[in-house]
Order: sequence, then structure tokens, then C-alpha cells
Amino acid sequence: MQYTLGDIARALGAHAEGDLSLPITGASEPAAAGADQLALAMDPKYADGLSRGGARAAILWEGADWQGLGLAGAIFVARPRMAMAGLSRAFDPGPEIAPGIHPTAVIDPGAEIGIGAAIGPFVVIGRGARIGMGARIGAHVSVAEGAVIGADCLLHPGVRIGARVQIGARFIAHSNAVVGGDGFSFVTPEKNGIEMIRETLGSREEIRPQSWTRIHSLGTVEIGDDVELGANATVDRGTVRATVIGAGTKLDNMVHVGHNVLVGRDCLFCAQVGIAGSTRIGDRVVLAGQVGVSDNIFIGDDVIATGATKVFSNVPAGRVMMGSPAVKMTSHIEATKNIRRLGRLFATVAELRETVAKLSEKA
Repeated sequence: MQYTLGDIARALGAHAEGDLSLPITGASEPAAAGADQLALAMDPKYADGLSRGGARAAILWEGADWQGLGLAGAIFVARPRMAMAGLSRAFDPGPEIAPGIHPTAVIDPGAEIGIGAAIGPFVVIGRGARIGMGARIGAHVSVAEGAVIGADCLLHPGVRIGARVQIGARFIAHSNAVVGGDGFSFVTPEKNGIEMIRETLGSREEIRPQSWTRIHSLGTVEIGDDVELGANATVDRGTVRATVIGAGTKLDNMVHVGHNVLVGRDCLFCAQVGIAGSTRIGDRVVLAGQVGVSDNIFIGDDVIATGATKVFSNVPAGRVMMGSPAVKMTSHIEATKNIRRLGRLFATVAELRETVAKLSEKA
């Protein structure tokens, strides 16, 4: 895959100077870049690496002296990570999935395969499933009966799509993601310990043996357009209604979305986020790594929760949360500062007590 420096500048919508005909075969860190690679030096702190590498062209910060850096050409960007999105898309060929249907694939006669779809080895597609135009399905993927996958989707090897799941266009699921597994719903004939402590906030009338009976998941999962699931991410089907993931939402590796959860548009959930059943999450919510969200609560639009935050109650729109239990980030930082001051406070109190004691003895 080869472009010219000018091709890349046009694709990024960025300003470029110098020899725009330079051939570019890939991107690299400045110190490791070869003569036909584009060095990524989009911040002045990376400029020193250019002299140690062999790159003739680079992506630089706006206003950089590209000639002084010894380059033959350069692209200038104001927002480096946005440039990285376009550049990485240009050079990523994606998984190699041959056009057409691989002879080892098992496809039910009642399934519908869209024009231009590529179906890899050992794929299983169930009765009544519909695969959209241009979809690419890697090896060992299973798509169960009645599932619908939109146009131009990409399922990496080992993905599992459950029965009757509905997925929009341009969906991406990385290896071993599971959409439409049963929700984790169990009940006991008598009131169990969990129900008791929910009511009493900690105490139980008695502790007795109990056994669990499954509540089956009769609902499904509905996923909007342009959603992406990381490796080993799981989205459980609803108990009666659907679990919903809104358009544009991105789930990282090992994210779990429980049954009946409703997630809005353009949310971002980082690695190991866990969302318990029947919670509602608004649009553009960001949950950093290892955030945990309790069941049956609401998180409003544009909320941000920092890493390892544990959300146990409703969060109003726009709030930034931190800690366990989650509180406003400003409150958590102030509380942490106060904890660090406790040692000095105790020492001061001890001195004051000693002073008071001496004064009392004199009196």
C-alpha cells in the first residue's frame, strides 16, 4: 500500500509543503522511520527523533520549521490525534477475508447474504439470518437464527452473534465479542439475602440456605449504526425487551453490558467497564477503565466517570464523577487532599493538647 505525501495531505484535509510526490509506504515513530515512511512528530517534543531516523517526510505541528529539521516535505496538523485517525485508516488493510463465501462455511438455506459480502472459513449462519451488503465475516464466526447485520460490517474471527439480534450498518466486532448471550437473572422462591440488604442497607433477618432459579432472556439486543465492540466484549440480551446500544457508541475490550441496559449515542466505555442490568445511560457518556455501574439507575447525557469509579446512584447530566462511591470529581479531589492533611492535623491536635495540659497544670 503506497501513497504520495500529497495523497495523504489531501485525505487528511491538511496543509503540506515541500516535495508532495514523495512515496509513502507507512508511518513510524521519528527515530525508527525509514526513507519511505512518514514520521509522526506532531509535537515539538518528538522533533529530536527526526535526526536519528531516516524519514524524508513527517507530520508536524503547525508552524514547525520543516526545512530546518532536514525534511524534504511535511504535513501540518492542528489536532494530532484526529490526524492519526485518518492516517491509520489509510494504512490499515484490515483482516484478510477472501471475497465470496468460503467452501467450509455453513449457511442455512433460509439465510440472506447481501451482495459483495465476504464469508470466511468455518462461519456458521443460522436460519433466517440476514447479512448486509459488503459485510466481512472472519473465520469461526457464528450468526444465530433471525439475526440481522447491516451493510459494511466487519466481524473479526470468533465473534458470536445471538438469535434475533439486530445490528445496524458499519458495525465492527473484534475477536470473541459476544452479542446476545443470556442475561444474568436468577431468583429464589423466598426472599433472599440480596433483597433483604437492599431494603435494610446491611442487616438480614436471618441467614438460610437458598437455591437459584434462572429467569430466561426472551428479549434481544438492538445495536445502532457505527458501533464498535472490542475483543471479548459482551452485550447480554434483555429479559423481555431489548438491550439497546445507540449509534456511534464504542465499547473497549472486556466491557460487559448487562440485560435490559439502554445505552445512548456516541458513548465511550473503556476496558473492563461493567454495567449492571436495567440501567439507562444517556448520550456521549464516557466511562474510563474499570468503571462499575450499579443496576436500575440512570446516568445522564455527557457524564464522565474517571478510572475505577463505582457508580451506585443516579448521576445528573454533565457531571464528572470520581471514586468509590462515585462523587463529583472536585469533591473527591478535595476529600483526598484532606485525607493527606490528617497526619499534620493529628500532630497539631497533639501539640495543642500538650499545651492545654501544661497550662492546666500551671493553673
